Amino acid sequence: MTAEPTFEQLLAEGGSVPLEGWDFSWFEGRATEERPRWGYSRLLGERMARAAAALDIQTGGGEVLARIPHPPPVLVATESWPPSIDVARRNLRPLGAAVVAGDEDGLPFRGESFDLVVSRHPIDAAWPEIARVLRPGGTYLSQQVGAGSNRELTDFMMGPQPVDPARSAQVAVAEAEAAGLAVAGLREQALRVEFYDVGAVVHFLRKVPWTVPGFTVDGYAEQLARMHRRIRSRGPFVSHAQRFLIEARKPR
Repeated sequence: MTAEPTFEQLLAEGGSVPLEGWDFSWFEGRATEERPRWGYSRLLGERMARAAAALDIQTGGGEVLARIPHPPPVLVATESWPPSIDVARRNLRPLGAAVVAGDEDGLPFRGESFDLVVSRHPIDAAWPEIARVLRPGGTYLSQQVGAGSNRELTDFMMGPQPVDPARSAQVAVAEAEAAGLAVAGLREQALRVEFYDVGAVVHFLRKVPWTVPGFTVDGYAEQLARMHRRIRSRGPFVSHAQRFLIEARKPR
């Protein structure tokens, strides 16, 4: 029989996994997250098949966009994190997509360039810029991380924390409308997340750093030890990711 990995081995393993891109396949068998019922990838493929010119903002490593079956004639993606840019270019090359580095200071495109703009889990949604680059009648489709996502994990590591409403679906609707867009659809769901070992917790907190700002293995060694003991004695640690899907259109 193979001995279970020690606490130290799990920390070392979770702390050594590369972070570039948004490929979460490493978590297989170690953590799970329920999928939203609306099926973002399916919706993305449907919208892309009907588009003439499309933009994916903050594409990460392009992993989700790369799965669309029928890319539009013009397809562009942006990404700002340097380790992910080369990954995105490699993943999106078969689609003929251009990957533009950087979007922090505004989208580097002329106004009314795209009839479809999409973004999955953007760090921030720059609504005035989205409205500017959309053509009249164009659509913005985005799956976003809602307020209080994985708060159970945050509170376990940091103690009880206030929930910042800035990431709520209601704020997104207000900001979209303030930018001149009409919200055509909004759906929300809480998704069950399970962590089966503390190594998965470490990798998750490194990959999704806003869950515990300033997280390091050494800085949170005591909490990680408690997490390890809890999982070993009680089974998976359960948290809940908050997601919402928003679709907005630019009036003709």
